[in-house]
Amino acid sequence: MTATELPGRGSAWPGRLARSLRGAALAGASVAGAGAAGALVSVRAAYPRPPRAAPAGGWPPPGPVPRGRLAVAVVLGASGSVITDALGPYEVFARSPGFFVYTVSARPAAMLSGGLAVVPDYSLGDVDAGTAPEPDVVVIPAVVSPAGRKERPLREWLARRAGRGAQLLGVCAGARLLAAAGLLDGHRATTHWSRLRGLQRSRPQVDWVRGQRYVQDGKITTTAGVTSGVFGALRLVQQLAGAAEAQRAGRELGYPGWSLDGPTGIRAQRPAPRDLTNLLAALAPWRRPAVGVGLAEGVGELDVAAPFEVYATSFAARTVPIAAGRTVTTRHGLRLIAAPADAAAPRVDRLIVPGVDRADQVGPRLAGWASGRGLGIELPQADGEFSFDAMLRDLAAHADRATARVTAKSIEYPTGHLRLAGPAWPRRPTTAFALTVAAAIGAGFLPAAASRRRR
Repeated sequence: MTATELPGRGSAWPGRLARSLRGAALAGASVAGAGAAGALVSVRAAYPRPPRAAPAGGWPPPGPVPRGRLAVAVVLGASGSVITDALGPYEVFARSPGFFVYTVSARPAAMLSGGLAVVPDYSLGDVDAGTAPEPDVVVIPAVVSPAGRKERPLREWLARRAGRGAQLLGVCAGARLLAAAGLLDGHRATTHWSRLRGLQRSRPQVDWVRGQRYVQDGKITTTAGVTSGVFGALRLVQQLAGAAEAQRAGRELGYPGWSLDGPTGIRAQRPAPRDLTNLLAALAPWRRPAVGVGLAEGVGELDVAAPFEVYATSFAARTVPIAAGRTVTTRHGLRLIAAPADAAAPRVDRLIVPGVDRADQVGPRLAGWASGRGLGIELPQADGEFSFDAMLRDLAAHADRATARVTAKSIEYPTGHLRLAGPAWPRRPTTAFALTVAAAIGAGFLPAAASRRRR
């Protein structure tokens, strides 16, 4: 019997191939869909909607405007802003008596990454109307949608401030907002290392620079990633208030490796395979722990920023701001919105309190709430170290060392002086993603297997 005489053998292969291709396509679509759903959950957790309703007594009023100081406006985007981009320069300028720092936004409550909301001191219209001081310096953090409709009023507002001679400090991907406003055309600038290649293609009229903490061109200063905003702000303090004042503020902050007139060159970062740790965590948020961040009155702004920044960047945990009351005022007057420590507060797996080195500084209401929930109060900065040192060590211990190092790379923070202890690789997101892939493969090829069994 010849091959052509074998009944049905030749005609079966095209059908089998078609079923296999359909199964592979279905499995791939399932993985892509699960990943997209996970990414959406992660982004919404990092930038939840800000509260729309004010408390019965209203939000606390902004502080008084002192005379004879240079005004610094820290803008907060309507679409959400990166927390350290805003709070780092805020604290740098606020530490100097030569500056008056305020926040400004188009919204009555502005959301920062990690789920922390802020009550802005003024609206954009207040500045235009003259009821808020005309800023000498404007700090521009990265926002979620720099070229989007939500940020159009802010882009136009920035153009008006530039036209009036303000110094502009674009922190990290805040350069994207400046570029979208047309304010970087014809200038040298830098930004977060992951954004440079795309901006070189989309905004060729800007001379983009890699491997610098900050770049100054006229009245525009732009910085590299996230914590580089501290360097850019200290540079402006040096230029506007003098070297001695910048030296004092920088020494008080204690950022590792900073020195007055030190080198501005940094390692030119590029994407690498190990960066997949944070991507895995973003795509597989299932069973992600919730970390409560206890906010004490008078806490430092960078102390507040560190836990929200580290866990929002790594996607290793969801952060929940919790305080004795609905609002907390930081050391230099920033008004934060938190979940009150009461029976309605969200469930959390841990409670950390930044910027506090003794348990008696936590406050009785927050301490009582933690005790009632069976939570220990963790003080990651018990020895008074710089906030990001403490939180990167916390991330390594409770997630893994690889995630901590990739997070430090993303926020452009040095780790050579840190001793990180913890698991080597992120087990939870890796396991969750592997199970997702296995389930997708099963779902993709199950119809084909069932079809063969029916024959």
